[in-house]
Amino acid sequence: MAYTADVNRWRGPAEEVHRPHMFDSPWHPGWIAVTVLGFIIWWPIGLALLFFTLGSRKMGCWSNQNRFANKMERMQYKMDRMRERGGFGFGFGGPPSSGNRAFDEYRVETLKRLEEEQVEFKDFLDRLRHAKDKAEFDQFMAQHKQRPTPPNDQPQG
Repeated sequence: MAYTADVNRWRGPAEEVHRPHMFDSPWHPGWIAVTVLGFIIWWPIGLALLFFTLGSRKMGCWSNQNRFANKMERMQYKMDRMRERGGFGFGFGGPPSSGNRAFDEYRVETLKRLEEEQVEFKDFLDRLRHAKDKAEFDQFMAQHKQRPTPPNDQPQG
């Protein structure tokens, strides 16, 4: 009994590791091999397989839902990371000095003002989206109330 427990402990879990199948990913080595083989056998077959792979919509380049939002989030993450490191990667503890103290103070004030404007603009966009959603909901409710209720043919009693 103890031997079995030790074997299971050293072998790891009995579950098999998930390996992607050929139909899970367009860039599976199987697809690449079949496409190359198709070109070797007869070029229209290879071309058809290539177009099928590109048009299968499983590729990462086709999923562009909220693409702009994802880019903005990545940019915000990078800006926050740079801010935590202290500047734009040049110095330690702040942005590099230009040598002109007045300009450096102006730059710091401008960056703070731009950050505040960014926060205000995000809040404005949130309020705008909320107002649009509320208007659409109010319009739906107004249309819903205008519909006559179906008559109830069964006597109540």
